[in-house]
Amino acid sequence: MSTISHPLPLGFRWSSVKAGIKASGKPDVALAVCDGGASAAAMFTSNQVVAAPVTVGRRHLAATGGRVSAVLVNAGNANCATGEPGIDACRKSCIAVAEQFGCVFDEIFPSSTGIIGVPLPVEKLIAAIPAAKDALGDTPEHAEAFATAILTTDTKLKVAHASFEIEGRTVNLFGCAKGAGMIGPQLVPHATMLVYLFTDLAVCSEHLAAMLTPAVEGSFNSISIDGDMSTNDTVLLLASGKSEVEAKGEAVPAFEAALRSVCDSLAHAIVDDGEGVTHVVTLEITGARSSAEAQQIARTIATSPLCKTAWSSADPNWGRLLAAAGRAGVAFDPATVTVTIGGLPVFAHGTRDAAFDEDATHAAMSEREYTIHLDLGQAEGKSKFITCDLTHEYVSINADYST
Repeated sequence: MSTISHPLPLGFRWSSVKAGIKASGKPDVALAVCDGGASAAAMFTSNQVVAAPVTVGRRHLAATGGRVSAVLVNAGNANCATGEPGIDACRKSCIAVAEQFGCVFDEIFPSSTGIIGVPLPVEKLIAAIPAAKDALGDTPEHAEAFATAILTTDTKLKVAHASFEIEGRTVNLFGCAKGAGMIGPQLVPHATMLVYLFTDLAVCSEHLAAMLTPAVEGSFNSISIDGDMSTNDTVLLLASGKSEVEAKGEAVPAFEAALRSVCDSLAHAIVDDGEGVTHVVTLEITGARSSAEAQQIARTIATSPLCKTAWSSADPNWGRLLAAAGRAGVAFDPATVTVTIGGLPVFAHGTRDAAFDEDATHAAMSEREYTIHLDLGQAEGKSKFITCDLTHEYVSINADYST
């Protein structure tokens, strides 16, 4: 029985199989197909070192003008820092999928996740494609199988759904994601975070891209587990058009809201399942001169080892917050700053707040989730950023990842 209970977007089929790429022997190849092709928009890592599937995926979207017939994902191997053989392996796998579905290989979108620097066993991947094709289906069980096969160090399935109705027709949006470590995305339009979004809205790729960018900026670009930007980060949005609802009029804001809802849900789920995470911390930075400066401060706090280790033991060491904000490269006057943790006052206008209660603040920080609010007292710029603590378990997982 699938945990996915909402209607899925029309026009897509999903599957997963075992190819023997993951050492665990679990499903490690995921396939999604849109018969007749889908409009596509994607955003990728801004890391200068990128995996072969990112390079090939960019080329394919450019060659087809944003047309995708199938998505092929392998887990257990990132196919990164593998040189020209890695590019060749990626292209061969795309050609193999295209031959199965009678389309040009440029319409196949590849993704990989796993360890960096190990040659991709492409023969295993190609050998699994016929079985993946045979296993395709459009039920919640099939969509869940796809969403499960892409996981690596994740411990939880990450899926989200939204829908809206226009003149008696329903548009559905389904999203799934993977990511638990190596999460500090800074995606640009042109372990790893992979996000796949499927909708049956009728819309061109250019319009999809215009709607995807702000949704990603406020969600996936506003989270961090460890601040390490992956070489493989990808967000892909596909639209089949099968709802016959066109992206115009009231359908546009309705879809933008649905897209933001799904992206927000998946982004939160990624942090909540972070490697070794015991506390999910929402940073709300307000009163900045611009939203960009607010996010700059939020990201600096979110990735500070001193802040993150304090959060792991619920230590209300607010001085670390101020020190991180102060080195973020953003000009502000500490005399205008106020800070609350879990709604409790800790700092105001240059010194510890007179109402600061260390025990009460410790109790608030002992909860699984809480919010830290820092107001700069300058202007209207703001940022909401989701992050987490840094624990011994995170170190243990990543100290032995390649062995």
